[in-house]
Amino acid sequence: MTDFLLLAFIFLCAGVVSVPIAARFGLGSVLGYLIAGILISPLLALLHVDVVSIQHFAEFGVVMMLFLVGMELEPKLLWQMRNRLLGLGGLQVAGSAGAVMLVAMALGQPMTVSLAIGLVLALSSTAIVLQTLNEKGLMKSDGGQAGFSVLLFQDIAVIPMLALIPLLANPDLLHGVQVVAGHGNEGGHGAALSLVAGLNGWQTALVTVAAIGLVVLGGSYLTRPVFRFISGARLRELFTATALMLVVGIALLMSLVGLSPALGTFLAGVVLANSEYRHELESDIDPFKGLLLGLFFMTVGAGINFALLFDNIGSIIAMTLGLIALKAAVLLVIGWLFKLQGADRWLFALGLAQAGEFGFVLLSFTVTSGVIPASVADQLLLVVAMSMLLTPALFILFDRLIAPKYAQDQDREADAIAPKGRIIIAGHGRVGGIVNRMLRTAGYETTVIDFSSAQLDMLRKFGLHVYYGDATRPDLLHAAGIAEASLLVVAIDDKESITGLVRYALKTYPNLHVTARAVDRDHVYDLWSIGCRDIIRETYDASVRMGRSAIQALGVPAARATRIAAEFEDMDRATMVELAELYDIDIPIADNQPYVDKVKELMADWEQQLKGRIAAGDAAEAGDG
Repeated sequence: MTDFLLLAFIFLCAGVVSVPIAARFGLGSVLGYLIAGILISPLLALLHVDVVSIQHFAEFGVVMMLFLVGMELEPKLLWQMRNRLLGLGGLQVAGSAGAVMLVAMALGQPMTVSLAIGLVLALSSTAIVLQTLNEKGLMKSDGGQAGFSVLLFQDIAVIPMLALIPLLANPDLLHGVQVVAGHGNEGGHGAALSLVAGLNGWQTALVTVAAIGLVVLGGSYLTRPVFRFISGARLRELFTATALMLVVGIALLMSLVGLSPALGTFLAGVVLANSEYRHELESDIDPFKGLLLGLFFMTVGAGINFALLFDNIGSIIAMTLGLIALKAAVLLVIGWLFKLQGADRWLFALGLAQAGEFGFVLLSFTVTSGVIPASVADQLLLVVAMSMLLTPALFILFDRLIAPKYAQDQDREADAIAPKGRIIIAGHGRVGGIVNRMLRTAGYETTVIDFSSAQLDMLRKFGLHVYYGDATRPDLLHAAGIAEASLLVVAIDDKESITGLVRYALKTYPNLHVTARAVDRDHVYDLWSIGCRDIIRETYDASVRMGRSAIQALGVPAARATRIAAEFEDMDRATMVELAELYDIDIPIADNQPYVDKVKELMADWEQQLKGRIAAGDAAEAGDG
């Protein structure tokens, strides 16, 4: 028990210290966890900790992550992705495996060994890439969606790889491995439990199909009554236990039939995408996913064999950089074939250029199957780990060098814009799209600019006047007719980009009316401080409406509930203006004493004033009656 507590304390301390420091320097949480693992590796070695065993346990975080990703995709949407899954994913795996295989053969490896190496290194890191794309808000971009398609295909491709690798076995290597394996079993390790052991080909296929069918049918018809029964107990921890039981059970079933647990839980997530329990499941599983992924990244850092690395430092670094360059080149070509543009193509290429966590599994499998010699596999393990360690640096390279370059000089030229009206809408997502529809319904012509070429190509099919480009670029705004425009609606997603665009528009075109989307209350103050006076908090109106509905649900007449909501809005807007006048974008709120004093003053009597205004309204209504 003491050993377990000590080990848990070491990993938690490493993560708690390293990740905030890495985040402060803009390195991201993944690199923070990797560095934490490297720093504690000497201590783990001193304590004789089996890092590989911990890594196998922590890989369950990847399984949970794909379950949550699956719940974000409806089956209809997954079907729509089929061309990208097969096209992008299939070409990436075949192209990368073939290129690595040719290099390995050129370095003197036999063809079978070279093919196995190509298959292992063709895979990318689902854990690191998806985590980083979500952290940086790049998941919805064209490059992010293309990367996700490839990662999903790779998880599926692991299954045929596991079937193919034993066929490449070298009889001499295999004999030696079997002796070692037999000795291990005598020691009491035993064989892994499997439902397909001893079955022939069609029987194995039948069991596999039955397992997938059980996941689909169970997710569709059994989870609802099970969760309804559990929710009747009104115990949050019981619901959490049931959610974990569901994920663990599916992963176990997939492992028993020889399939990827990550693939099985992803499929279950897709099935549950329309479930009324979806958000509860997400909130219960997400903390476990985050902790296990963090532990996994730390084990990758801690698992680096520094003695072997220093003995072969030149060749390991050369192989790692060569692998990244080779895969990036293959991905750039594939991105070009699938018409990924500019920064999205580079995001796609750099994001997937590393080897992945399944590489550890497959390399172990190739050694036990007698395909790759242990000495070669040990060096390849270092290449896999080093390439994963360098992945956050590749994302930093994209953020700081490539993305800004394409923001100024796009690989795809911005569309030639023929302004259709005096209204410009920057961003056509879930906010800008509704604004555009309302304005067009009211009879106004709009010029819409958005940075997702795939979305805009789809919108053009419906006859909308939309244009590809970065709305924060001054030259693009000029081409859109901002000098003659009467209204600019800023509805893009990124908080800093919104502030920068609003600042530029108000400073350069002082007579232009700017309506800006604010992400939160502090963002309202930021926009107010730079001169914007038409600011819409993206969730504010919906929240007020929800509060009004909640009051009505308690039996309050609709007219009074509406009046209460209106009084709340009046007071909230008035206090917002008072506080905004004291806000300074360059001073942290805690250090802005006039602002702090005003907040304290308002908090002291805000609710009493609001109750008084509501009571006065009630009295006036009663008098009129």
